[in-house]
Amino acid sequence: MTLKRYVATRLITMFGVLMITLLITIALVGSNMDSILKQGVVFQVRSEITENAAIAKSFSSVDEFELFIQTQIEQRIKTLGLDEPWYSPQRIGLTMYKILFLDFGHATFLTSDSGSSDVKEIILEKLPRTILLFTTATIIISVIGIFLGALAGSKAGSILDRITSSFAIISSSFPVWWIGMLMIFVFSFVYHIFPARATPLIPSSDPGYIGSLLYHMTLPLITIVIIGFGSWAYLVRNFIVGIMQEDFIVAKKTMGINQKKIIYTHALKNAAPPIVTILALSLSGSLGGAIITEAVFDWPGMGRLYFEAITVMDLPIIIGATYILTVFFLISIFVADLLYGYFDPRVRTG
Repeated sequence: MTLKRYVATRLITMFGVLMITLLITIALVGSNMDSILKQGVVFQVRSEITENAAIAKSFSSVDEFELFIQTQIEQRIKTLGLDEPWYSPQRIGLTMYKILFLDFGHATFLTSDSGSSDVKEIILEKLPRTILLFTTATIIISVIGIFLGALAGSKAGSILDRITSSFAIISSSFPVWWIGMLMIFVFSFVYHIFPARATPLIPSSDPGYIGSLLYHMTLPLITIVIIGFGSWAYLVRNFIVGIMQEDFIVAKKTMGINQKKIIYTHALKNAAPPIVTILALSLSGSLGGAIITEAVFDWPGMGRLYFEAITVMDLPIIIGATYILTVFFLISIFVADLLYGYFDPRVRTG
């Protein structure tokens, strides 16, 4: 299979997965979403009419005024196509078309920091903060984990190997919320080094907001790295232990090649496919943030947005965030497949 055909096949497959995900999401929330949209139309029409005092004064009775409002509501519902059932092909097709082009509508309850209820604006406001925190943490975790795991795997049974394995088990056993609260207690209340809340108190329009955001994210960043790099090191260590027993590695040792070059050049290159896959999945997962972590540190990212949207059942935000994160996940899988094919040509030709 040629590279172009391989890429085209993967793109078609992932587009199909995206469409199926959208269809399932719409089917799960369709009836509730339909009710919310119609309630939004009612609220919008009533607000527009009642704010115009001249229209209200033109009616002689309350019944006539209510009849006019109801007529306007019905016309607006028909114009938007909401008179059709949510499961009709026309409605589903239109909804999927809008979502594909990032038209998620307006949030029911939540707003952005600037007061906008546009779902796209809300998500685009939260997403960079999540990328900043969790992607930075994932990169640091992977770098430390790869080098430490490779070193531990090359010295299986050594003190370093036992410490790495033990730390991986211990760090993975503690819940992130408990470590987070412990870090807040020690570094915020005992030593007053970092703030307890990761949300800056100054508005995002302030020139010093970025610096304040970086300072506030230091404590959650340290916490995520401490919890995560042990598991990464343990995974890489297991890959390297197996590779170091291969014949070509033994041959390179007998040739007198430097130990570090064998580990970080030859062994790691052969362990690259699974490592790249794990890294891609970790990066895509980090874009969704972590609901518990962001809730504990009060970090204004996608995880907390999800938590707030689920709490108040703000379906437009839930659908919009799910779509965005699905797209990022599929892109990361696509990149991982390409890199996997690069490191192992058998994937392309198989």
